[in-house]
Amino acid sequence: MFVDCDMHLFEPRDLWATHLDASRRELALRLEDDEQGYTWLVWRDRRVALADVNIPGDVDAIGAHRRRLRESLRSEVDYDQLVAPYSDPERRLHLLDEVGVDGAVLFPNYGLLWERPLESDLPATLANLTAWNRWVREVVVQGGGRLHPVAHLTLRDLGWMEAELAELSATGVRLAMIAPALVDGLPLSAPELDRAWAAFVDHGITPVFHVANQRRVFDDAWYGDEDDAVISLFSSIFIWTPAALALADLALNGVLERHPGLRIGVMELSAVWVPLFLLMLDGGYDFTSRFNGAPMRQLAERPSDYLRRQVRVAAFSYERPDRLTARSGDIFMACSDYPHGEGTPTPVQDYARVGLTPASAPGLFDGNIAFLLRQPAA
Repeated sequence: MFVDCDMHLFEPRDLWATHLDASRRELALRLEDDEQGYTWLVWRDRRVALADVNIPGDVDAIGAHRRRLRESLRSEVDYDQLVAPYSDPERRLHLLDEVGVDGAVLFPNYGLLWERPLESDLPATLANLTAWNRWVREVVVQGGGRLHPVAHLTLRDLGWMEAELAELSATGVRLAMIAPALVDGLPLSAPELDRAWAAFVDHGITPVFHVANQRRVFDDAWYGDEDDAVISLFSSIFIWTPAALALADLALNGVLERHPGLRIGVMELSAVWVPLFLLMLDGGYDFTSRFNGAPMRQLAERPSDYLRRQVRVAAFSYERPDRLTARSGDIFMACSDYPHGEGTPTPVQDYARVGLTPASAPGLFDGNIAFLLRQPAA
């Protein structure tokens, strides 16, 4: 079995409006074309982000599209024709057969772009999260056990979150993306948020971290002027730090210990940092305990043990997950990021080139994502 732990399902133009109650449709995101033929993600009268040209494995096509926009040249892309295969769950099933994988975890596309721009308006945030979640409840049924769409949640309204979890769980959704960031000033380990982790366990849904435009862990001043950049230079270089900080908080402050049934996924935030991070986690815990005369919090096990038991991390083939496994344990998952330009259309061949196949590494290709999905591995 090969279950790809990181693919993307593009939101149709009318997804947000058609999946919201009429009384809340004025809060909906939408996709609109400008006079030059460029498609934008729009909220109210504000352009949130440009709809990029995603051709699997072709990052340069995105840059070329953005250069034409900066030069005031008309778009050469028929957006609807380009993304039609990326938005249809039925076509995605056929694609899995073409690519050679048995199943896929499906993250949103535009859901990765709008969370931070809308964070000052909580009602709008909740409305657009709700719209996506209603659609994924339809997709999981259409997927016939092969498509695993990822819900999108926030911990800023726990009552709303618990209601969403109940509805998602009832239809078989097993993963939900959340931000590895402070929640209105609170760390993820804050006692006020403990009911959130209990709710994830009770409903059998795994929270996952994924690269996205969410609340930052560094001060905005570090990032400089970004004009229309979707991915900033500093965000790219330090892509792993939000997840590392969140995992350290959850492990060292006892959340993983208090909730042994809690499982966490880390997707598209790289994996090469994991061995050093586990080393520093244990080393920092030991050193500060000795230096201060007492640990910050007494844990029954090593901090890294909680992560090895309860966390799984996506690793691209070029990160050599076999070597990472030798240093950190069997906690890594195979992924393609299809159909994003920075991803690959040939994941089976990519992993095979570094000597990895489902037969040789069952945890990488199936067992570890099955663990997050709370399903038996093949």
